[in-house]
Amino acid sequence: MAADGCIFSRALSRSRPGPNKPSSPVVCREFLFVVELRRYSRDQGSSVYFPQAVLSGDDLYDITLTDGDCRLQVTLDPGLNRLVERRILQPRSVLCNATFSPALSAQLPEHPGACGDRDSYRLVSLEVRDEAAGDDEDGGASRTEVNWDALPWFGSSEPAAGPSVPLRAHRSVFLPLWNNVDYSGEAWRSAPPPDEEVEDEEEEEGRRPAVTVSELRDSFLSGRRGVWKGAVHHRLIVRIINKSHLVYYGRADRNCECPYKAVLEVSDRTGSVCVVLWNSVCVTWYRCLRPGDIISLSHYRVKQHYQAEAEDMEISVNSRNPAGRVSVLPESSVSPEHLPPAPTYTFYNSKELLDRPHSAVCDVIGLLTFAGRSERVRAKDGRGAELLEYRWLRLEDGSSDEPIMVKLFSTSQPEAHLKLHPLSVLVCTRLKLLRAADRTRGCSYLTNTAHTQVYCTGLGHHSQMSYRKLRQVKHFLRWLRSQDDGQVLSRALIGGFFIYPPPPVSLETFMKERRGELGFLRGAELQRELERLCYRERRTFCIQATVTVVTYSCRGEEDRCLFWTDRSSSLSPSSSSSPLSSLLPPPSSPRSVRQPLSSSSSFSPTSPSSAVSPQSTPGPADASSRKPSKRSRLLQADTPRKRLPRVTLQPELRNKTVILFEASMEFLENTEDEDEDEDEDASSFTTAPPPPTVPPVAMETLPIRYNHTQREQQAGAVVMGGRATPGGFDSALEDYYTLRLRALSDGVLVDAVFLPHSSPSCDAHSNTWTSILSHGAFSSHTPPPSPVDLIATAAQLTNQRLVCVLEACHLGGATTELVLSRAFHLSD
Repeated sequence: MAADGCIFSRALSRSRPGPNKPSSPVVCREFLFVVELRRYSRDQGSSVYFPQAVLSGDDLYDITLTDGDCRLQVTLDPGLNRLVERRILQPRSVLCNATFSPALSAQLPEHPGACGDRDSYRLVSLEVRDEAAGDDEDGGASRTEVNWDALPWFGSSEPAAGPSVPLRAHRSVFLPLWNNVDYSGEAWRSAPPPDEEVEDEEEEEGRRPAVTVSELRDSFLSGRRGVWKGAVHHRLIVRIINKSHLVYYGRADRNCECPYKAVLEVSDRTGSVCVVLWNSVCVTWYRCLRPGDIISLSHYRVKQHYQAEAEDMEISVNSRNPAGRVSVLPESSVSPEHLPPAPTYTFYNSKELLDRPHSAVCDVIGLLTFAGRSERVRAKDGRGAELLEYRWLRLEDGSSDEPIMVKLFSTSQPEAHLKLHPLSVLVCTRLKLLRAADRTRGCSYLTNTAHTQVYCTGLGHHSQMSYRKLRQVKHFLRWLRSQDDGQVLSRALIGGFFIYPPPPVSLETFMKERRGELGFLRGAELQRELERLCYRERRTFCIQATVTVVTYSCRGEEDRCLFWTDRSSSLSPSSSSSPLSSLLPPPSSPRSVRQPLSSSSSFSPTSPSSAVSPQSTPGPADASSRKPSKRSRLLQADTPRKRLPRVTLQPELRNKTVILFEASMEFLENTEDEDEDEDEDASSFTTAPPPPTVPPVAMETLPIRYNHTQREQQAGAVVMGGRATPGGFDSALEDYYTLRLRALSDGVLVDAVFLPHSSPSCDAHSNTWTSILSHGAFSSHTPPPSPVDLIATAAQLTNQRLVCVLEACHLGGATTELVLSRAFHLSD
């Protein structure tokens, strides 16, 4: 920290308007650190704060910065939103050359993060330094030694008290960064507020309801004015049967301070009804209430159910007109004759699920053996802008060899989702069963309904829930106690690329499932679509292409690889240029991040570390140790039958297969007589190509072997915002293939990771390149071919026109994962 005072004081004082000077943007060239990023949706008044900005989306971001002495909360200019959406700008980022522009004051009452003298600022440009660069400077110590939360706000001498609120919209709470379903911030209460009603006499005798669900419904249907028009003050005692996730309905064209609602399905002995919690009632009560709780309601309104097919009612609990009253009651305080019935569950095991009909709703319990990484997909509800967060789970319950697959979307239980790691006992309620369109594949999985809830080991859930006494749960627990830890650990995985249900193995079936609309993209169009992806957004693309390069690599050893190159394709004018020329992102602008692209990009080679690798064949056969000569040149064949694979060998792979393969290669390479005879026609020869430059696989692409002692770190690495530490965890897969695809439409080159050993239950096939690509995996009925053999036969792919199915997922920053899941041969 400089000795002449606070960085903010020196920099921002120049931006304050004076008698003879207008306010103007100022640049802070010293290092600043990002403490926190908060997201919220704009409202009708938000555009006033950004008169010259194009508000292309509904989101705004407040960013808390520190210089080590104090904190400053400013609003990110909407033109910089993309830096957050692509996870380039994130908490703990190091900034320099940050440009601040004075803005209108923050919302009233004054935000605790607003600086002194009612000043307010907008961050209009910045440069993000990578962490290594920041740590090399003096600022690296500041981040580790200073408790940022204890620092005062700029312009104040003491830390502000109370929760912060958005600066540029009249909202009372923030949204989570990556979805609209979870709650976020300290404003959401985790414990019930103090009970306002004191009823000592009733507590002794047992609380009784003043009205029942049946009586309310009769009054509602008969149209009595007290129920139809006014507020009901009579106390209703009910039990929560189901609880929905939070629904956020904030819109940019409407003003609502806390646009949330949640639906509770409740019942008493006379019937059931939906209770809707609105707005700030959700902030006060949503986290406190769970299925099975008995609650008392008063000061509510009875309205027509907004989704009921027939006329029915719902109970509306709001914070005003009137202010609803909610309290949680212990069972012992309710009179026995008015005690609501307990919730019912419909548990099915993996064997019983095989016979359940499509869309059937059920509950499951199982041992979690695979927890996928968190990803996001676009909503299909018409708005299309919202990203829905989900992850894949695999449960085992011992009733069959088939696991229970669950595509679990957010359930407004962020704490529970953070605990989803293997060897946990997981209960998921109110799931619905979905089956693949092609029923011959027999693939089915479970996914959310509006009322899905998750209960996981480690949070004390199971001991509090009534399902623990059910027969199906006790039967599962007996099976669980018979399992061996070592055997379960051997198959427990977390994170990595995962696709389910597996795509079809024929082009006809694939087209049928997509209703004949494959949506082929040109190479340039694919590039633009990949650049539009947000952090952890997953999409599927199709292109028509040929394979020009196949490489086999091990993670961390990409400089030594086996490879085959289609030399006729690589020498053609349309593909002789590097893929970088068509796939590199545009140059950085003043508002973009000035930092090198990540070397783990799976879309285009961007790092010198993945440059051409030396060959490593042993002894005098090492081509890299000789000067180029006729003896090292390969015949340029005219037909695929004569085209030769070019192979480099890793020392650790030199087994008998490698030795024999090298021996056979001598007949093709060391042909002195042929060289002597064909000196006259040098055009028939070409120098052996160097190893191709391919991007290394991203750490997030390969699954991790579950380590129980590192379970918290592993679980945190695969959720939204997490990142695996290099070398921190053991990958279940260390080797992978990379296929360079040349788009038939425009010749653009695309590098895609191919993981043929990631599907252990693949159908039987011939293990040729055509069958491996169409199945997406090796045959599980025969030993897989060795990498050497597979690369040696890659010439089968020469000039094959393929329909390539690519799975894309943006992993943050400059890293975009591109995985080839299927490639179908396209016949003439």
